[in-house]
Amino acid sequence: MTACSRRNFVSGMGALILTTGTSVKLSAQGEKPTEIAPKRYAMVHDETSCIGCTACMDACREVNQVPEGVSRLEILRSEPYGEFPNQEYEFFRQSCQHCTNAPCVSVCPTGASFIDPETGIVDVNKDLCVGCQYCVAVCPYRVRFIHPIHKTADKCNFCRDTNLAKGKQPACVEACPTKALTFGDMNDPTSAVAKKVRNNPVYRTKVALGTEPNLYHIPFARGEHR
Repeated sequence: MTACSRRNFVSGMGALILTTGTSVKLSAQGEKPTEIAPKRYAMVHDETSCIGCTACMDACREVNQVPEGVSRLEILRSEPYGEFPNQEYEFFRQSCQHCTNAPCVSVCPTGASFIDPETGIVDVNKDLCVGCQYCVAVCPYRVRFIHPIHKTADKCNFCRDTNLAKGKQPACVEACPTKALTFGDMNDPTSAVAKKVRNNPVYRTKVALGTEPNLYHIPFARGEHR
């Protein structure tokens, strides 16, 4: 696992109205219809709970059959804080941010890179991908890669076609021994992820780019803060 400074790895995510993806729920007769927002799946990585065990990485690789040499998810370790033997490390999750305004989707010439209208998950249709790498080049988070077997773009998709399809949580969430990861619908105020964001100090990376990332971080309590 590569050690790097925090600054380097952070600064270096009823009826149906088809045009908007917003459903409409009819309440009691005579009342105005109530709009229900579509799902917006998001994840929180709690840096104060993460111990850098990389169980999430192993689970992701196994469940999604990610070959060696590439990774959908990485846990980056900071330089140590404090003096030996009381040193501490900070761990940072680097993976797809599932941006609401995803530049990888905008540049894709074939429509292979898309945002799922039902969940907000950014995904890749490998049957349409031609491997041009435009999306790899434009991703400001540097989390896309070309799958060495399929020869198409790949990245974290929150286990959309594996665990989520079976009604489970993403593999990384299920595998985390310290419950440092929380996943769910940010548009549901009662969801665990919405409560986590609402009740804790959180940050997202590179928000100035207008990508509106859906990966949140609860910052480490010690060391360098931006």
